[in-house]
Order: sequence, then C-alpha cells, then structure tokens
Amino acid sequence: MINKNDKYNLIMDFYEIALANGFIAEKMENCTAWFDMFFRPMPQVGGFCIMAGVEQLCECLYELEFDESDIDFLRKEGISEQFLNYLADFEFKCDVWAVPEGTPVFAGEPIVKVRGPILQAMLIETMILLTINHQTLIATKANRIVRAAQGRSVVEFGARRAHGVQAALLGARAAYIGGCTATTNAEASKLFGIPLYGGMSHTWIQAFDTELEAFCAYASEYPDNCILLVDTYDTVNSGVPNAIEAFRREVVPRGYRPKGIRIDSGDLTYLSKKIRRMLNDAGFPDCDIYASNSLDEHIVKEMLGHGARVDCFLVGERLITSADAPVFGGVYKPAAIEKNGKIKNCIKLSENVSKITTPCPKLLWRLFDMETGKATADLLTLENENISELTEYELFDPDYSWKRKTVTNFVARQMLVPIFQKGKCVYKFPALSYVRSYCAEQVDTLWEEVLRFENPHNYYVDLSLPLWKEKQRLINEIRKR
Repeated sequence: MINKNDKYNLIMDFYEIALANGFIAEKMENCTAWFDMFFRPMPQVGGFCIMAGVEQLCECLYELEFDESDIDFLRKEGISEQFLNYLADFEFKCDVWAVPEGTPVFAGEPIVKVRGPILQAMLIETMILLTINHQTLIATKANRIVRAAQGRSVVEFGARRAHGVQAALLGARAAYIGGCTATTNAEASKLFGIPLYGGMSHTWIQAFDTELEAFCAYASEYPDNCILLVDTYDTVNSGVPNAIEAFRREVVPRGYRPKGIRIDSGDLTYLSKKIRRMLNDAGFPDCDIYASNSLDEHIVKEMLGHGARVDCFLVGERLITSADAPVFGGVYKPAAIEKNGKIKNCIKLSENVSKITTPCPKLLWRLFDMETGKATADLLTLENENISELTEYELFDPDYSWKRKTVTNFVARQMLVPIFQKGKCVYKFPALSYVRSYCAEQVDTLWEEVLRFENPHNYYVDLSLPLWKEKQRLINEIRKR
C-alpha cells in the first residue's frame, strides 16, 4: 500500500451506497451474487492487455471498514440508520478470484470474479475498477513500448507528468510489470523494489560556467555511474566532445568506464548514429546511448526501423498516462444472483451488441498447444465443467457459431485463482521481479500475429456449448417478454 495511514473506504460511486441501503430495506442484503469484471475491445491498445493491480486491490479489500467519520457523512446524506448500523459492524465476507498479475488478458473474459452477499459485492465495484483499470492500462502500454524496443532497455520516466501521486507510484509499478527495467521515481523504487535510474538534468549544466566544467564535476562525483546529457547547447559540436573529454579526465583515470550519453532533443535517430561513431572513434564502444523526448511504442519502432543506435529508451508522459489510450474500458457486471435458494443467471442486453454480457458463474480456461507451448484460445465454461482432462475439444466462435475448430494435444489451465475466501486473503503475492519475469514468459506464449501493434490477429475467447446455450436462452426469453 502506498500509505497505510490513508484509508478511503468511501471510494465508491454513491449509487452503490444508495442501492445497498435499498437492499437492506428490502431484506436482500444476504442474497448471494456473482459479479465479473471484464473489459470491452480496445483497438487502440492492441490485441491484448497485461493484468495488473491485483495486489493493491487485495490490500484495499483487506482493510475495508467504515469508521465514525464515514458513518456521520452518510447519515447527513440521508442513509438509513439500519444500513449505517450494518456498516459500523462491517465484515468482508466475499470470495474473490483474479487472473494473476502479469498475465495477458483479452476482451470479454472475467479477469476478476466476486461471489458473496450482493450488498458487499456491489459496494466494492468502484474499488475493483479503479485499481485494476489504471494499472492494467499502464502495464499494457509499457509492454507495447518494451516490445517495440526489441530487447533494449526501457526506463519509466513519467512521475512529473502523472495524474497525481498515486498514479505516479502505481504507474511505475505497473510499468515494471509490463517490462520496464527501471524507474526514475525514487519513492516507487523504495516502495516496490524497482531498480532506480539516476542521471543528470539541464539544470546541472546551466549552473556551471561551461558545459565541460559541468560534465567534469558530475563525472568526478559519479564516476561509476556516469551518464551525461549532451543536448543543452549543441549535441554534436559541443555536448559529445565535452562528454568524451570528461570521460577521459574523470572516469577512466579512476578505473571506471563511462556508462552512457543521453540525448533529449533533435532528430534522435540521426543523432544516435552520429554519436555512436564518435564514441567508437574515441575508444568508448561500450558507452551506451540513452534517448528521451516524448517517446512511445510507435516512435521507438520507427526509430529502430531507421537504424537508430539507441541502447536505452527513457519513456515518460506517453507511458505514465497511456496518452493515446488514456481510459481502460473495464466494467463490473452481475452474472448470477441467488434468492431463496434458487440461482437466477443474469444477462444485460443492449442495442450495442458488444455490451451484451455473458451470464452465469463461470470458469476461465486458457488452452496451450503442448507441442509449441503457444496459447490457442481462451474458453469460458460453466463452473461445473472441467476440461482439464479432455484430450479433444471443439471450439466455436460464439458470434459465428458455424466457425469451428477441434483442438487436440492441448493442456487447459484455469486462469482465475482464489484471492479471498469468505473475506479472508488466501493468496501469497510473489515478488514484483517474479511478476515481471512471468509477464515476459506469458507474452511469449502468444503468436506473433496476436502481438502485432496494428490489426492484430483476433485471439478467440470462446464459450462452451452449455454456456452458449444458456446465454441464447436468456436472450430469447427476454426478447419474448
């Protein structure tokens, strides 16, 4: 948790409180409900997203309670004393499942699943969405930039442009999950153990009488980690020659090698090629070139496509805000409600076909080809269906059911893991470095066609036949009404 002294238990849209108050009045507070969090297709972020934010969600749910100030505030808003008494004695009792952080996830499939008293399951809607939506968005953007960098390092450099303190800290965390190698954010490094990048700024250079004097002073102070910023005045004619001279005067005599040169303006592709030749000629072929300046995956990909000689990209504003896709389309909808011992499956219809929900308490499976290790498809089934021991399975497109494919030689893995059981946290969260490695491994299970930035191949999220039939039955039943 960023600050355990800060508790925002009323982080919920007021309608959730008003409806919960109504459930108390209707004596429905103990009806069991199943809710799914999923996201709708997002063409601008590509064919898949990277799950993140589960650990912070767990911390929020674990600490969920309502103090006297919360209750006094709600009393002034007209909430009944009966509901306020419920909140005063609040005890979280829900079961929660989630896809592990770092896993590639796809539109339409449940990435968080909740079962519990309908009142409680509804009250945590906003908390689930804001926690998962933000970090998943940033982890996805980071992963796209990392893949565009083709094995070169990417450093998260966005705190100054983030939308607030928590966005900066949790954004750095999510970026690390997505594949960034380090952050410039010291507090994020302290909190989450993310490797820390340190460099110099134009302010340092302008504080000295000459650029060479500034470089030498910095190199003398940090000879073992010397990265010099060379574009304050004239990159090629001043910055790089002065940096080379500072390396020779202050770094090499102390037994170290210069770590890098950073460029932050101009034609980064052209400059990187020119600088590489200058460094090589000066005897510093091992000195890396760092580039920054409003980068994203599209610019990075284009730079490398034109032969840029950059070893590390520092990516800020367009990563920490996911500038070209700043909103993650996660939603939280009921799948079933149990009343008087009878389960009623829930579906939401819409004039917009993409907003029709999938009913029923469900399991989420991922099918891997045993020969290639690649993911073949994801499959939603009813909770009582077990496909883990099957040797053959017929998949079909839920929208175009005549499109079918029989898969063999596969292994099916359940993707939703228990996080809470009856309100108690049961999941041991791995180290963040493990999550980052796991993310890279799981992305590698996707076919190259799915990884494309533009027009990625459609990765199928299919329904089992029993689930598909129940969905069609509910649609037909509602239409007949």
